[in-house]
Amino acid sequence: MAERTRDIEVVPYDAEWKEQFNNIKEMITGYIGDFILKIEHVGSTSIEGLAAKPIIDIDVVIESYSVLPEIIDRLAKEGFEHQGSLGVEGREAFQRTFDDGYMKYHLYVCPKDGKGYLEHIALRDYLRANEAARNDYQSLKLQLAQVYRYDIDKYVHAKTKFITDILHKTIYRH
Repeated sequence: MAERTRDIEVVPYDAEWKEQFNNIKEMITGYIGDFILKIEHVGSTSIEGLAAKPIIDIDVVIESYSVLPEIIDRLAKEGFEHQGSLGVEGREAFQRTFDDGYMKYHLYVCPKDGKGYLEHIALRDYLRANEAARNDYQSLKLQLAQVYRYDIDKYVHAKTKFITDILHKTIYRH
């Protein structure tokens, strides 16, 4: 099971997050680069200027699930435990089984047309391009981190409407 956040702390944006992502990306590419299309920095740490929980979210993009068994095998040899979808369609989660010296990160393997990946990119790109929405999201996250400091489920649930509204403006618009 993915490591659960015990104490929710939203901190100011840190330019170091980009460097940490690039270092982790290089490591992952060394393990499975021949099976993947690209590696994307997603989540709040990927949005310059946005306060975030200091956890890097990484989507490893694959052509299709046909390469997943080999990726699971290779990542297992490098100390990653496959956790399944964790209830999110279109992504497979992996957790490092030991401290590798990088800051905390979540690693997901996603097909290029997977819902989880497409939603991550849509949200990231929208917030990068819309300062007002980014500021509103930051305010919401800071407020929720205080109210639900020790309850990650309620924190995540309380952000859902904001995120869903953005997804309806982007990939789910009709």
